[in-house]
Amino acid sequence: MPEQSNDYRVVVFGAGGVGKSSLVLRFVKGTFRESYIPTIEDTYRQVISCDKSICTLQITDTTGSHQFPAMQRLSISKGHAFILVYSITSRQSLEELKPIYEQICQIKGDVESIPIMLVGNKNDENQNREVESSEGEATAKKWKCAFMETSAKLNHNVKELFQELLNLEKRRTVSLQIDGKKSKQQKRKEKLKGKCVVM
Repeated sequence: MPEQSNDYRVVVFGAGGVGKSSLVLRFVKGTFRESYIPTIEDTYRQVISCDKSICTLQITDTTGSHQFPAMQRLSISKGHAFILVYSITSRQSLEELKPIYEQICQIKGDVESIPIMLVGNKNDENQNREVESSEGEATAKKWKCAFMETSAKLNHNVKELFQELLNLEKRRTVSLQIDGKKSKQQKRKEKLKGKCVVM
């Protein structure tokens, strides 16, 4: 399938087993699987609105292993926005994001204008938590990116994560909403935010 120039490309990075595929599948298909199946690279597409017209949100779910550095560099150079996922139950998974973040900086240059979201997934497993929310927030502040905790399993903050990421895009207006109908609540939200809304 040829890539459209108006595709909006989001790349999901993170260590193996942190729930990257689970987040993407929960968002795109509304499903969750308990078993772990390692990913090499998968791409999912969803129609969104972009500068008042329709475009394709292309989500690249990358491998958690470090065996494919060329694929990683290519994903970064083609990506418009990035989701960096760690598991709140694994400090190591947060540490493993540092070289990926540094590579995004190296390839993209000024990251302040690029939507990047640091995501602590599996926040339904609080009893096994190794990384406090405050630590995630502090890392995000240091990296000049946004932060959110999610649970793909419980569908907590999953749609919000993708909408918030799109809200960070300042070069064009991108939104998950494509029909013109808005509820009063959304209109009110829009006034407050002046940007994008979630359906």
